[in-house]
Amino acid sequence: MKLQQPVPVLRMLDEAKAREFYVDFLGFSIDFEHRFDDGAPLYMQITRSSCTIHLSEHYGDAVPGGALRIQVDDVDALNKELLEKKYKYARPGVSDTPWRTREMTIKDPFSTRSRPAIAASCTPT
Repeated sequence: MKLQQPVPVLRMLDEAKAREFYVDFLGFSIDFEHRFDDGAPLYMQITRSSCTIHLSEHYGDAVPGGALRIQVDDVDALNKELLEKKYKYARPGVSDTPWRTREMTIKDPFSTRSRPAIAASCTPT
């Protein structure tokens, strides 16, 4: 038996804001969208490289304000890419941490913190 990487489920409270942040700003692609009917909440999967996230409008699926740590191979390049988009709601920066990583923290419109980071002492997989 082999366990796979977990797929985090994050709560979205506004579909348009979620698309603007995750697709337009962060560069994720939408893999699928699901609603039980036209008036039902949206559940969707987004992916960028090998990072997959589920976003859900369903009550009880996750909570706003959580945190997500994403391993990247070049946090400075990602930061540069994001800053060049001039997204008016986020201008992330990169810093070195006491635990020997280089990190950027960014919040989505629903207060979920994402921390793209690269470990200084190992090569990310």
